[in-house]
Amino acid sequence: MSDTGPDTHEQAAEVRKARFGALPERVAFEDMVEEKAVLSANQAVAAYDPDALAVRFSCLAADLGL
Repeated sequence: MSDTGPDTHEQAAEVRKARFGALPERVAFEDMVEEKAVLSANQAVAAYDPDALAVRFSCLAADLGL
């Protein structure tokens, strides 16, 4: 005979509840968001240096023999 009596089901339910009975605590939205400071529009424009790009491209051109 198979052992599927009420005691077996109760024991299995107790084992499941001990293992999976509680959900983890909820994480607040504020804890999931990270705020970082960004450059203002003027700083972003000032950070662009076209001369530095020209140096890289001119070196590449020299390497290629152009």
